[in-house]
Amino acid sequence: MIDFRPFYQQIATTSLSAWLETLPLQLKQWKKQAHGDYAKWAKIVSFLPDYSAEIDLREKVEAKLASPLSEGETQHLVYHLKQLMPWRKGPYHLYGVHIDCEWRSDFKWDRVLPHLSPLKDRTILDVGCGSGYHMWRMVGEGAKMVVGIDPTELFLCQFEAVRKLLNNDRRANLIPLGIEQMQPLHAFDTVFSMGVLYHRKSPLDHLSQLKNQLVKGGELVLETLVIDGGVNDVLVPADRYAKMKNVYFIPSVAALINWLEKVGFKNVRCVDEAVTTLEEQRKTDWLENESLIDFLDPNNHSKTIEGYPAPKRAVIIANNP
Repeated sequence: MIDFRPFYQQIATTSLSAWLETLPLQLKQWKKQAHGDYAKWAKIVSFLPDYSAEIDLREKVEAKLASPLSEGETQHLVYHLKQLMPWRKGPYHLYGVHIDCEWRSDFKWDRVLPHLSPLKDRTILDVGCGSGYHMWRMVGEGAKMVVGIDPTELFLCQFEAVRKLLNNDRRANLIPLGIEQMQPLHAFDTVFSMGVLYHRKSPLDHLSQLKNQLVKGGELVLETLVIDGGVNDVLVPADRYAKMKNVYFIPSVAALINWLEKVGFKNVRCVDEAVTTLEEQRKTDWLENESLIDFLDPNNHSKTIEGYPAPKRAVIIANNP
């Protein structure tokens, strides 16, 4: 099983130390209720080899050796990593194995990065981090510590698999909880919430929870689905949106800015809007499930299969005063 004690030791003398009042007990309870396959997935991580690699996290997430793996070693690595499918956020380049994930998350990172305050020496929270792709890119930008939270056990094991293959790098850590389980720490210089807001039944509560994790003057990076429209325009899907049943509110950019200002954020600005393309989200050999092409109207890709506007995403940056 995955051991969180190194993380406890890591934060004991930092601004996150107050988290130790609640976190160990929460994770003890989490282990009791974990997914039935968690033990199997965690064991797969333990089977992965330990290499001393050359790492690149600035331009991509890559680990390589001076001499390439043998064909047998490569097949062994692919076999174990494919036991952790589906891989949704990536890509990863690990010892000649290309984990071609459903999402080209590097596309999103390239859209977001130019607008960020420098991440060097920052303590960062990534909410809904998935398998942790963006966390490694944050480390590549010089972050002092990145903490991701995501309650999905498979994502935790994918993250730990990648971490092990990245020389067991401890600058990033994934904690399998949701933000609603975190006490207000007011300890992070930057908080990311990307691809989460539309899954929340109470979006203003989510925005307040994000604000409660930031230091004064800290920066929020919010990326979410949006629709075209004015300050009062919000899509509330009747049933499913792009075949997702857990989509509750998709605001216009103007409405989203209004929400952020209502919960107390300042200097709120939209820095990017982009329609999700079939190049950014698609089926691969590392995904057995459907993908974006299956979620769109086959006769009109500007609509979802339910008839709603096709996925369009915006990046909003704001500050905690």
